[in-house]
Amino acid sequence: MGDFKMPSLGADMDAGKVARWLVKPGDVVHRGDIVAVVETEKSTIEVEVFQAGVVEEILVPEGTEVPVGTALARIGAPAEAGAPAPGPVPPAAAVPAPAAPAPPAPVPAPAAPAPPAPVPAPATAAVTEHPGVVVSPVVRHLAERLGVDVHLLEGSGPGGRITRADVEAAALVPVGERPVSAVRGRRAPARRRRPAPQPAPSGAGGKRVSPWARRVADDLGVDVATVEGTGPGGAVVERDVRAAAARETAPPAPEGAKVHRAPTEPSASDERQAAMRKAIGALMARSKREIPHYYLSTTIDMSRASRWMEEENATRPMTERLVLPVLLLKAAALAVASVPEMNGFMVGDTFEPSAEVHVGVAVSLRTGGVIAPAIHHADRLSVDELMAALRDLVTRARRGVLRSSEMSDPTITVTNLGELGVDSVFGVIYPPQVALVGFGRVVERPYAEDGMVGARPCLTATLSADHRASDGHRGGRFLAAIDHLLQSPEGL
Repeated sequence: MGDFKMPSLGADMDAGKVARWLVKPGDVVHRGDIVAVVETEKSTIEVEVFQAGVVEEILVPEGTEVPVGTALARIGAPAEAGAPAPGPVPPAAAVPAPAAPAPPAPVPAPAAPAPPAPVPAPATAAVTEHPGVVVSPVVRHLAERLGVDVHLLEGSGPGGRITRADVEAAALVPVGERPVSAVRGRRAPARRRRPAPQPAPSGAGGKRVSPWARRVADDLGVDVATVEGTGPGGAVVERDVRAAAARETAPPAPEGAKVHRAPTEPSASDERQAAMRKAIGALMARSKREIPHYYLSTTIDMSRASRWMEEENATRPMTERLVLPVLLLKAAALAVASVPEMNGFMVGDTFEPSAEVHVGVAVSLRTGGVIAPAIHHADRLSVDELMAALRDLVTRARRGVLRSSEMSDPTITVTNLGELGVDSVFGVIYPPQVALVGFGRVVERPYAEDGMVGARPCLTATLSADHRASDGHRGGRFLAAIDHLLQSPEGL
């Protein structure tokens, strides 16, 4: 038996609120399953469990804020959970059996009653909420978040299980417009392409609403059924909800009179943003106060990288084209192999290098603030895999559906402000990490080589590092390794 505890989802987290449980007592969970949604000052995080077993007891109810390390639930061992419960003994089994060993020939055994309850019943209960619907807690949570009724779907997984792909495909079009193969009662093909997004009908039942817009609508008390969407395919997005809230709260003005709007009470989202800013400020102040930073920068010739990316993208469909930040992320992830002092954590006054490279990507949120979730094993991913991982991570970060493992274990952080026209960025280290890499924009600059001066696309790369773990010599080698890798982009 073990306790599932409130995890630490960053150095700036002291407590978290259990917003929602995705499991209940009796459910079987496996390592990596998402079992709860936790709200912090910076984001809403899907929390994973790192032990297999059966949920025996929920210790902290929904809506309760508790400190990091507090036991949230009690999880029993799989062996204990899989053992049949000691129920009443059937009358036939009460007949005493002979003491002699059982002969090899089959003997009618009264202790073997017909159709006992199958042993794997608890596992079925973990993925089946209603008869005929087989769905895991993770997929059930996704369906509820996307507004998909799992009872109307035909599962394409083993044994008819409803998968994440089934839910995501169904979420793209309203129920009334789903293809016949996606509706329960018709056999779906083993593999099917996700249907293209279609405009939502005007009726409220088929209206599509982004998860963040729905959350803002709940905070502001806006009925999304009455809001006209301006997003892709007519989807309701955050700006539509806020505009509707402003219209509802505005008093009718006399004809020809000037309207002077009184300041409104801060909404829950405004308070959340203020709390996030406070948490970020406190952590950065602590970082600058406690970590002996040193800063380095270098200018990188991006001619080869830019030319290779243009040639590579010319052969790809639009949806599979690469962006420059992916090459920069991959170069930074590979460079730590030659300078491991940049990749790890300070534990007290001791530096502990990490054998894994989990690159934290600084993501700006649409409502303000920055978070830096991790792309795991970034050094092992191909450029295409890293591109897909980056796109997925940024999308989920801005929707507020990150996982606890992505927030708790980045080993080095990369920030890129080049798209905003920034030439260079000297960041503040995110403790307990020991380094942060910054990239600015690519701009044509005079560049001298072999006695000739010409214009080259150049980029400024910067390093903020912890003097307790490394020094300027090691930091210089790290930036040089990034430069060297970007001169051979085909090898990334």
